Amino acid sequence: MSPNAGGEAGAGFLSFSFSMSFLLSLRRAAALERARLRPCALAVALLAVGTAAHAQQAPVLLAQNLRAPALDEVVVTATRVEQPLSDVLADVTIVDRETIERSGATGLADVLARLPGIEMARNGGPGTTTSMFLRGGETRFTAVYLDGVRIDSQAGSGGASWEAIPLSSIDRIEVLRGPAAAVYGSDALAGVVQIFTRKGEAGVAPYVGIGVGTWRTWRAEAGVSGGSGTVDYALGLSREGSRGYSAKTDPKSNPDRDGYHQTAVNGRLGWQLDAAHRLEGTLLHNESNSGYDTSQEDDRNHHRLQALGLNWQAQWSADYKTRLSVSESRDRYETHPSPYRTDTRLRNYLLHNEWRLGAHQLTAALERREDHLVNEPIDRTRSQNALALGWGLHQGAHTLQLNARHDRDSEFGGKTTGSAAYGYEFAPGWRATASAGTAFRAPTLYQRFSMYGDASLTPETSRNLELGLKWLQGASSFSATLYRNNVSNLITFVGGPGPCPGGSGPFPGCYASVGKARYQGLTLSGGHSLGATRLYASIDLQNPKNLDTGKLLARRAKRHATLGAETRIAQWTVGAEAQLSGRRFDDAANRTALGGYGLLNLHASTRLARDWQLVARVDNLADKQYELARSYATPGRNLYVGLKWAPQY
Repeated sequence: MSPNAGGEAGAGFLSFSFSMSFLLSLRRAAALERARLRPCALAVALLAVGTAAHAQQAPVLLAQNLRAPALDEVVVTATRVEQPLSDVLADVTIVDRETIERSGATGLADVLARLPGIEMARNGGPGTTTSMFLRGGETRFTAVYLDGVRIDSQAGSGGASWEAIPLSSIDRIEVLRGPAAAVYGSDALAGVVQIFTRKGEAGVAPYVGIGVGTWRTWRAEAGVSGGSGTVDYALGLSREGSRGYSAKTDPKSNPDRDGYHQTAVNGRLGWQLDAAHRLEGTLLHNESNSGYDTSQEDDRNHHRLQALGLNWQAQWSADYKTRLSVSESRDRYETHPSPYRTDTRLRNYLLHNEWRLGAHQLTAALERREDHLVNEPIDRTRSQNALALGWGLHQGAHTLQLNARHDRDSEFGGKTTGSAAYGYEFAPGWRATASAGTAFRAPTLYQRFSMYGDASLTPETSRNLELGLKWLQGASSFSATLYRNNVSNLITFVGGPGPCPGGSGPFPGCYASVGKARYQGLTLSGGHSLGATRLYASIDLQNPKNLDTGKLLARRAKRHATLGAETRIAQWTVGAEAQLSGRRFDDAANRTALGGYGLLNLHASTRLARDWQLVARVDNLADKQYELARSYATPGRNLYVGLKWAPQY
């Protein structure tokens, strides 16, 4: 089976300035793109204008249903400790359960692809291989955690198996854009995605949901959460499937429908031993079976993802606390009738210490990671031991965050990374930020030891510089982030026979360090409320480039955006959203172009009764034909309707 194809740095802050030619090219590109994007953007704008009169009559609904992140909302992804959003210097987006359910989205990748700085590519329908590009970075450059459990694969080019993470189990998502290896270690060259499942609270809260959609899509879920005294719990079970559509547009491929089905179970159990100590265990298990085509055969993907975690938290004093975590994730993938199987096991051990001394916050962590890959004839293990230190200061208008980490890899030796960020609140609600950081990713065991591998590969490294401007006032927000991330030793799959060991495989080519890449761009995002109408938008102008060839990296557009509006009409929450993307190339040589596209999506939700909620969504309303990967089909117009029962006490 053909392996997945993968995807130096500035010297000081003064080198952060982009060349004038790049900025001018972005300006020209934006002007050209505006003409293409007007129809979808106009539809979104019309929704906002058409509901303006009603919005003036129901301003109180905003806080209950169309909420923007509040200043005092707590996030954990930026520094691995709880922080108020107002103290966070990193570029972070939060997605809560209410937003996920109201959107009607049916997959995690579909939710993430609507966020600033993220693009998606998928080889067919749901359940098939999915790539997420955070700030243009390769899939493997995003570190993914599920309830604190690291999710990754040592097969192919690596990275999380996005298609195997069930959306039904997710309660909250935090996305951090920008390198974070000084906090999380290997892999976080482009950013971090933290996924949290439901947590039990006082009382008993059961729920049951069903949904149906186009292509005989269906979903059923049920669960219960609660807490009493010292114990809290949450348990969920879901099953979904679809008859699907043909995954390939190539006339030589099997024209059958390539459907999928998956079953997921998640659990969370907490025990408050006393006022200072808490034990918590987490579990997620997901099994999926999806269709794809090679030539005239009807091939099937069988994917199993499992994540287990055990955490002990201790508050030793008002200023000092620790967290001890032991976790394991397994990612098993195989295909039939084409014989292929790979199994990754990843174990993590973490001891995290946190001190708060007035305006200062100090952290120290010891961490061990163990990777094991079985992919015949490969049966290999490696480990990384790390020490991470952090210091944060928030005093008046000034915020400072410094982090340093040293990882010692059993194969590559020591690797030290660091980051520094500074923020200045120059006016109420306004903050300017500047940051710099380094990161690395060790090559996968498959990239080194498979028939396509090269044992001499060394870790990919990066240096990132960025400037930011943020404004947050009530339910309105705006941010602008200018970044440049230079990557050295970029590893890609090089086609054709060559000097590398993998040149003699059945699919000619091998993995090789081809040199340097640069991910640079500007991300603009914001939201504003007009009465009960919420407007939001994000625009990314980027230039992810292979510096050795001068070519754009595959399947990434220079321009992509999301524009949306949401409001209340009578008892309904309704919204429209436009997803827009410019032209991309399917190959590293930039010979095969994938055209730009604009998609218009609509969603609506209402409470039919106190305990019943109805959600409906129409994606790709205009039935646009487009491609995320050459010769792979994408969904046309499709409808999903769901009904959920959850008692309101």
